[in-house]
Amino acid sequence: MAAPREPEVIRDKAAMRAWSRRRHAEGKAVAVVPTMGYLHQGHLSLVSAAAASADPVAIVVTIYVNPSQFAPTEDLATYPSDFAGDLRKLASTGVVDAVFSPPDLYDRGTGRRAAASGGGAISCLEEEAGDGHETWVRVEHLEKGLCGASRPVFFRGVATIVSKLFNIIEPDIAVFGKKDYQQWRIICRMVRDLDFSIEIIGSEIVREADGLALSSRNVHLSSEEREKALSISRSLVDARTAALKGNTDCKQIKNKIVQTLTETGGQVDYVEIVEQDSLVPVENIDGPVVICVAAWFGKVRLIDNIEINTRF
Repeated sequence: MAAPREPEVIRDKAAMRAWSRRRHAEGKAVAVVPTMGYLHQGHLSLVSAAAASADPVAIVVTIYVNPSQFAPTEDLATYPSDFAGDLRKLASTGVVDAVFSPPDLYDRGTGRRAAASGGGAISCLEEEAGDGHETWVRVEHLEKGLCGASRPVFFRGVATIVSKLFNIIEPDIAVFGKKDYQQWRIICRMVRDLDFSIEIIGSEIVREADGLALSSRNVHLSSEEREKALSISRSLVDARTAALKGNTDCKQIKNKIVQTLTETGGQVDYVEIVEQDSLVPVENIDGPVVICVAAWFGKVRLIDNIEINTRF
């Protein structure tokens, strides 16, 4: 394990781009781990994947709560934050070279600059017509199902901010967690379609000892809600076991998951079984699929998934 060392904190876009170009001039690959902060062990596993991705490699972790992926009714203002704690965790890895944490990555236009700089959480989606940010990246088919059905602007915001980060940092490698499975696939497709010369690494889900997928939003769960939320990972494991034993009927599998989550007090957003690359729903499991779940426990929306890679 590397000795702890403080990463350089960079706030300015031009300074970040210059930093990356210096690393390239030194012969290093640049790997980026995009995050919204409030880091946990799952994020640190992405850093480990970045460290293993190339040699020599310079690692940048971004910490930026992206307003454009939140609808006005969502939890932008209450998204957890602990920047000092994040820096300590990243320093403890000994491998992170820089943290890019800009104050704002969107041009608010002349009419909203003062409001944006006043410290409040302002979503880009609230901007009125004018000279502010208006250019968006969409991955039109992959963004429509799963989380896109209930969060119709979410992936527009994700694809746009990741494109901006790629243009600023100019990385060779980017690491994303597979807990956000649809996001990972959308970024892979965007990189392919827009000819970004970047290797995208999908890193496996990190779980607590009892199976709960790590998420920054877990902090908002009460102890009772957290216990109930364990039904997500347990139902996914049971579903995969059933499929591997020969029950490949997707309707039956999905109904069982919905029943389990509802009986434990969850409010199901969706349960879908989709082909891994295209995210197209399937009726019968006969090749590699992923079972994806989103459910509310209390006021917290959790997502999780499990891959089935066997061909039947």
